[in-house]
Amino acid sequence: MQQTIRGVVETGGLRFQFDEAGSGPDVALFLHGFPESRHSWRRQLPHLVNLGWRAVAFDQRGYGDSSRPRGVAAYDVRHLVTDVADMFDALEARRRILIAHDWGGAVAWSFAMNAVRPLHALIILNMPHPAIFLHALRTDVRQLLRSWYIGFFQLPLIPELLLTAGGAKAIERAFTSMAVDPGAFSKADLDHYRSNALKPGAMTAMINWYRAAARTGLNLRQDDEGLTIDAPTLLIWGEADTALGLPLTQGYERYVTDFTLKRLPGVSHWVQQEAPDAVNHLIEAFMREKGLILSAAP
Repeated sequence: MQQTIRGVVETGGLRFQFDEAGSGPDVALFLHGFPESRHSWRRQLPHLVNLGWRAVAFDQRGYGDSSRPRGVAAYDVRHLVTDVADMFDALEARRRILIAHDWGGAVAWSFAMNAVRPLHALIILNMPHPAIFLHALRTDVRQLLRSWYIGFFQLPLIPELLLTAGGAKAIERAFTSMAVDPGAFSKADLDHYRSNALKPGAMTAMINWYRAAARTGLNLRQDDEGLTIDAPTLLIWGEADTALGLPLTQGYERYVTDFTLKRLPGVSHWVQQEAPDAVNHLIEAFMREKGLILSAAP
């Protein structure tokens, strides 16, 4: 198995910690969600190397071992998208694939919509296109109820206090209570996520992603809804997601020219951690179909 090494990129006045497997200018960059870290992609990095890509997962701003700038405005999606571009540039990427889950998926959708850098493929796990999500929040009462926590996160201090109480037990429960198979998370995995949440300033930084989004609506203007993504796009969806409903997987024709949807029954929101082999298989099949296997897969 390809060894994973740790590295640091300093760009834009911030420091980003990353895990990397493989080498070369063909870069598959992984974006994690809330309340995760680069650790969430531990089962995907070696697989992408087997497909011929340099695989890199980094702690996004506010998370893990990366920088935590202060203030809600620092977590505006425009800054998060710039971080991704800066990472690709620092890695001197020639070809680019973006693979993202949850909040990382929101950043990846925005990156692709605005064509910040050319992408050879976009792979999203359990995160709808921002326009589809915002429309659902306005029109679908069931999705609005599922997303109650977004409103709760707008409160000052209280979310941080509740989520970090008792050694951040609520962070652990976020994984185990939402998972179909809680055994997918080892004690070491859960301890890692709790430890990250307890780092000074980390919980506020992580929640500030939600606060910034509520203030700007992900910077999605009415005319942005017409921005079409031309990169081949795969949406993988764990059907047992209790936070994001299945209707969010529909209606992509107006936003993506080359769209593939693959659903995984009996898999929760934590799709790549709960069903890593199935996710890896779907990614490989999609990349093979699009001519993106750069070396022979085992």
